[in-house]
Amino acid sequence: MDVEKLIRDIVDPLVDNKDAIMIRQMPSGEENEIIMLVIGESNDIARLIGRGGSVADSIRKVVGVAGKLNDKRIRIKFESFESANLE
Repeated sequence: MDVEKLIRDIVDPLVDNKDAIMIRQMPSGEENEIIMLVIGESNDIARLIGRGGSVADSIRKVVGVAGKLNDKRIRIKFESFESANLE
């Protein structure tokens, strides 16, 4: 399962600057857990999070179902370039 492609397919139609969105897999301490980090411009990340986190929750639910089909727990974190530590 290509989690990055799945997230990109969901996120791209929702943002203004598709080229600025970065999706990276972060290290996880558990074998069956995948942590994904979505980084973009602050206005796009605000749009992805939505009012009260409603859009982010919906994205997490859809991706979570795909993960359960593969016995994986997928966590998604959203950060803007301004707040992300990209070192």
